[in-house]
Amino acid sequence: MDNGVHSSSVAVALGLLLAGAGSAVAHAVPLSAQEPGSEVLFDGSDLDAWNLIGGANWSLDASDGSVRADMGAEGHLVTRSSYADFELVVEFWAEPATNSGVYIRCSDPSDITARNCYEVNISDVRPDPTYRTGAVVGVSSPLEQVDAGDRWNEYVIRAEGPRLTVTLNGIRTVDAEDDRHSGGVIGLQYSAGLIKFRSVRIRPL
Repeated sequence: MDNGVHSSSVAVALGLLLAGAGSAVAHAVPLSAQEPGSEVLFDGSDLDAWNLIGGANWSLDASDGSVRADMGAEGHLVTRSSYADFELVVEFWAEPATNSGVYIRCSDPSDITARNCYEVNISDVRPDPTYRTGAVVGVSSPLEQVDAGDRWNEYVIRAEGPRLTVTLNGIRTVDAEDDRHSGGVIGLQYSAGLIKFRSVRIRPL
C-alpha cells in the first residue's frame, strides 16, 4: 500500500470524525440540563406542558424538533406550571428581523407582558437597542452584543432570588438583580418574523 495514499485516507477519515464531533458538541444537551432534577418542558414531540394564548400560528416542525410560528397576532406558549428559582435552557432560531422573547416569573398566565414578567429579549434590530437580544427588558441591557439571526442559539437563563443571569451562546449578557417578580409561569413569545424553539429544559434551584 502506498504510504501517501494511506496517510491521505487517514487524514480524510479523521477530518470527517472531527467534523462530526464538532457538530455533536454544538447540539449537545448542556451539562446543566443533565443534572438530577431537570425537567423537559419541550422535546419536539408535543405541547402537553404548555397552554397557547394569543393568535400566533404555532406548529410542530418534525424536521428539527422545534415548535415554530411566523404569522398571526402576538401569541405565547405558556407553561402550565409556575417556577420561582431555576435554571432554564432554551434553544431558538430567529430571523434577523424577528421580535420574540422568553418570559419568566410571569404572575398572570393569561397576560404575558414585560410589566408582569421578566422578558429575556430576542430582537436583533430593535429600534431602541437598549434592550435588544440578550437583554432583560427594563432590568439590564446586554453586557455584550450577540446577534441571533439566521442560526440556532442557546439561552441559559438563571433566576435565583433577586439575581438574574442570562448566557447567550456561552456569552454572559446579563448579571443583574431585581426583586419585582418572585415566581410564575414561563412564556415563549411570537410577535414578528419567524421564531423556532426547541430543547426547552428547566432545573429548579
